[in-house]
Amino acid sequence: MIDGVERWRSTEATGLAPALAASRTRIGLIAALFTLAGIGWWWTADQMQGMDSGPWTRLGGFGWFLGVWIVMMGAMMLPSVAPTIALYSRLAEGRVKFGSVAFAAGYLLSWAGCGVLAYVVIGVVQGNAGRALSWDRSGRLAAGGMLLIAAIYQLTPLKDACLGKCRSPLGFLLGSWRDGWGGALLVGARNGLWCVGCCWALMASLFALGIMNVGWMAVVAALIAGEKLLPGRRIATYGTAALLFALGVFLLAAPELIPNLTIPGQSTMPSMGMSHGATTGMSAGGS
Repeated sequence: MIDGVERWRSTEATGLAPALAASRTRIGLIAALFTLAGIGWWWTADQMQGMDSGPWTRLGGFGWFLGVWIVMMGAMMLPSVAPTIALYSRLAEGRVKFGSVAFAAGYLLSWAGCGVLAYVVIGVVQGNAGRALSWDRSGRLAAGGMLLIAAIYQLTPLKDACLGKCRSPLGFLLGSWRDGWGGALLVGARNGLWCVGCCWALMASLFALGIMNVGWMAVVAALIAGEKLLPGRRIATYGTAALLFALGVFLLAAPELIPNLTIPGQSTMPSMGMSHGATTGMSAGGS
């Protein structure tokens, strides 16, 4: 199908070994992806400064949110998907010019679609619920429940199937291969959809903890990277489920014990400033 496939088939065809081996031959690409992720973290932290109002923080204008969301996904996800992009680059060598760029763009396109869906759903819920989602009413219950749902999803067959695709990228790439730049974009988007299936509950938990909270962003990004890259797949998955379950229980019973959690009504949110691109009217969820 492509040059070099037989050589790759002679190595371990499942698991992370081929992707990690490709990473060692694509150090420049890996460095570029991590640099982009670092820039994304810096820019996202700057944009979100002073905007965290805790669970169910309002999302602001659509254009601003989508721009921040895409950069945020790049910051959070590029390090964990870097070995897969390196493996794609290795397989596409000499066949797809700048194929790794198209693959990464397709991957982020899938996460952009996820962000649009989240914006619409949360906007509809917040718009119709009014003060029902305020912290002193059902907002706290909804946030804790979301974390418990995320914990349960970690243990489902669907989560396991999607994570399997993420942890065995060679089989996925060979089975989904399309030639050309458009093919690279499509394969990247398909890989992104598997990743969305794997990680959507973790991202939903971020909304429950505070989508503008950079500290919890880093925690969720670390959990995602651990599940995808660390040995002991079951340990990582079950450990993440246990952490989410504990956070859900604490959020319902004693939220003040959760580190770096902004509890609505107990802190004053600084002025957001138009310099950060936020639209007027973003405020604490349910305030």
